[in-house]
Amino acid sequence: MVHRDWGIKMLRTCVALMALTALAACGGGTRYSSSNGAYRPAPVLFAEGPIQKACVAQDRKNATYARCGCIQAIANQTMSWSDQRWGAKFFKDPHQAQELRQSSRPKDERFWLTWKAFGQDAAAACDNT
Repeated sequence: MVHRDWGIKMLRTCVALMALTALAACGGGTRYSSSNGAYRPAPVLFAEGPIQKACVAQDRKNATYARCGCIQAIANQTMSWSDQRWGAKFFKDPHQAQELRQSSRPKDERFWLTWKAFGQDAAAACDNT
């Protein structure tokens, strides 16, 4: 009877080790490789702030918590805090963005270029989020 219990324990141990080996062989998904050819997972971008809050508040189909956080992380890299608060208003009233785009005031033109560049960066970085 002792030999039978020992055999069952060994069988369970072998099955568990094979399962772990198979799982380890699967590896993790990689989204890009570094310049030296070593694979690294893509960094997860996420931050909270005025853009993220405005994005989530609009409850649009593609405005997931993760995507809005990614967009905020890009905003933190490309815009000042005051520009972020200004741009967050566009989520509630997109017509304000159109009016700003058509403005001839130098301050508005500078902000529009910043906002446009931010949008392109956010689209590229957060598309798969």
